[in-house]
Amino acid sequence: MMLALKKIHHIAIICSDYAVSKHFYTQILGLQIIREVYREARDSYKLDLALCDDYCIELFSFPTPPTRPSFPEACGLRHLAFVVDNLDSVKLTLEHQNIKVEDIRIDEFTGKRFTFIADPDGLPIEFYES
Repeated sequence: MMLALKKIHHIAIICSDYAVSKHFYTQILGLQIIREVYREARDSYKLDLALCDDYCIELFSFPTPPTRPSFPEACGLRHLAFVVDNLDSVKLTLEHQNIKVEDIRIDEFTGKRFTFIADPDGLPIEFYES
């Protein structure tokens, strides 16, 4: 029997500096805040974020999370990817905000252009041109 999956509900991200990551995801990437909750028992924030009114990311803070083991890449979530219409515009906008953007590359299978940045904790974020 096959599972009847419909779509991805959300992606959970744990950050090391809540204020910095909240700024990055809301002010730099432009995600909308749905709900922000401080969970006193865990000394933790939970920020629910949306893209185009679709719930997509839970941003968590915890007092001392371990660092992300990604260099070299470790097993687990490899990166988060967003579809964009104009990759050159996205790259320029990010660079104007002092975000380091990798060189634009071409997907050898689709011929589409893409690039990467890193969030404040080093999580790779891809922008993939439609």
